[in-house]
Amino acid sequence: MSEVSDSMPFCAAKVVIIPILWLLAVLGLLMPGAASAVERNAAPAPSPYPIVTDARVGGDENQTRFIADISRKVDLRVFTLADPYRVVVDIPQVLFRLPAKTGETRRGLVKAFRYGLIMQGGSRIVLDLIKPARVEKAFVLEAAEGQPARMVLDLAPTDRESFLRDLKPTPKAPPPEAARKPEPAEKADPRPLIMLDPGHGGIDNGTRAASGETEKALVLDFALQLRDQIEKMGKYRVAMTRADDTFVPLAERVRIARANHAALMISIHADALKKTDGEAQGATIYTLSDTASDTEAARLADAENRADVIAGIDLSSEPDNIAGILIDFAQRETKLFSLHFARTLANELKTVARMHKHPIKSAGFKVLKAPDVPSVLLELGFVSNQQDLKQLTSGAWRTRTVASTVQAIDTFFTTRLAGAPAGPN
Repeated sequence: MSEVSDSMPFCAAKVVIIPILWLLAVLGLLMPGAASAVERNAAPAPSPYPIVTDARVGGDENQTRFIADISRKVDLRVFTLADPYRVVVDIPQVLFRLPAKTGETRRGLVKAFRYGLIMQGGSRIVLDLIKPARVEKAFVLEAAEGQPARMVLDLAPTDRESFLRDLKPTPKAPPPEAARKPEPAEKADPRPLIMLDPGHGGIDNGTRAASGETEKALVLDFALQLRDQIEKMGKYRVAMTRADDTFVPLAERVRIARANHAALMISIHADALKKTDGEAQGATIYTLSDTASDTEAARLADAENRADVIAGIDLSSEPDNIAGILIDFAQRETKLFSLHFARTLANELKTVARMHKHPIKSAGFKVLKAPDVPSVLLELGFVSNQQDLKQLTSGAWRTRTVASTVQAIDTFFTTRLAGAPAGPN
């Protein structure tokens, strides 16, 4: 028995292992997923940008510390701004991979903080302060002993007089790459150029739905699809103030449109209302006016015009020549063309989208103040309204609405080439 027992394992090995190896080989051919398991488990390619994985605030109103965990060390530049009190941290471009609602909790001297891309190559963190504070320390630690690199800011309370005395001249954000190098209209190409302007971007999320969708993402998706459909027609050229998640100041958006000699500018947004403001719904088209058509239009214009402050730097004070242009929007022809397109767009959209009870309004939007570019601001809907939000996140609705917008553009330019539009009713 012992001889049989001793010989069985070796014989069994030949009989059992060979078929198993053959079966595994066949399975490997028939089941590529199994053969590629090692590939699936392989480490992903490293990010070209540092990654911020956590950000938090600790301490109290006597001593507050802000900490951000980063995959590798970066340089930083810190400055403060008043009215409202803010600490601004500029760093090279990073990827923010932070949990939802990060920065919304008040702690110590920090009321809240926000973050995002401010331009290609640069990111920004803005700390909103509950009262004046000075930056005692600001540094970044190298990664060590299994811990990520860490950005650290130490804040201590101070008085307003000292805070204002320590303020440095407010640096202006350099324009994003797309703004620094606008594509000039080709002299050999007579086709009208349409400037699409997706609102907000980067550090400025715009409005946010209760379920988490951000205005900046919704309007960018719409604008990109609209760009593609206009280009397919072949009759018009298209440019965008931003084609990615980048912050672009309002005055810069106007400058880009004028530098490209745009024949039409469409600024795209998605509004939200507080519960106390009622239950507005539907799409609205705004044109420029020194006097808002109603209180809702005035509120929206004020909120949108403050978008530059949201990004940490108030760019409302422009050089005299630009300020003069923005204030003096008196050219009748441009206003009439803007109103003409607004009516045309409303007429097309009403067949595919829910419209506001007053679909055409006017207010003093900065982004509409190019004196020589007919411009409208299209509010696609209200992210605070569940029915509107369902449409805004629907691919089918977006496709229909884009198609109607393209039709409105084509109708506008057809009638414009035929002759100037009639004056306002």
